[in-house]
Amino acid sequence: MSDGDKSVVGRLRKLIGEGHFQTGERLGEVAVAEQLGVSRTPVRLAFRTLEQEGLLQRAGKRGFMVREFTEVDVRCAVEVRGVLEGLAARRLAEQGLSAALADELQVWIQKGRDLLAKGHLVERDADAWSELNRHFHEIIVGSAGSPVIGDAIARNNHLPFAAADSLIIDSEALDREYRKLQLAQLQHELIVQALRHGEGARAEMLMREHAFIGLRYGELLGLGRAPGGEGRYD
Repeated sequence: MSDGDKSVVGRLRKLIGEGHFQTGERLGEVAVAEQLGVSRTPVRLAFRTLEQEGLLQRAGKRGFMVREFTEVDVRCAVEVRGVLEGLAARRLAEQGLSAALADELQVWIQKGRDLLAKGHLVERDADAWSELNRHFHEIIVGSAGSPVIGDAIARNNHLPFAAADSLIIDSEALDREYRKLQLAQLQHELIVQALRHGEGARAEMLMREHAFIGLRYGELLGLGRAPGGEGRYD
């Protein structure tokens, strides 16, 4: 997926999360493309991607509509991911982190440092963070030696905002979003530290807590309600 396609996915995900489209509302390629100022091709791809994420569902042979979900649905899906990823992190820590795998994780740690080094965010940073965050999580889950955990996470990722890369950045509050990503970066580094030291229980706890970075931490940092908040979706 190109950077432009990822941007359209992120923008449309944000509009749905903020309640700009109502539950059951049909979305047309032409109308959405005009609203976002892009061609129909990336919108078509975005529809399919967001269907996989559980935000849209098929409406007829070619159309899509916004799926019904609540804040409780989002929180439960994120909590399930945290439990599963925590289990993966514990298994990985207990089996031992190889030098090659530690180096691979460090690549994405450094990408996070580089992204935050300028001291502020721009809107396109959402796509870069989403990519590095996805790779970081996939490496840990994929290296845990349990296809069962990976399959369970893949199924859970079809629920709204459950996937690690289902990121929404508020372009009107980039200073506060920067603080959230600083905290997420710190958690990444602490998770890798626990993995390096073979601290299974600590790695599991950190990974589970990390899943909530987009939910409860947003409230503490003054970033508003979680996606699917009460009053936005029926």
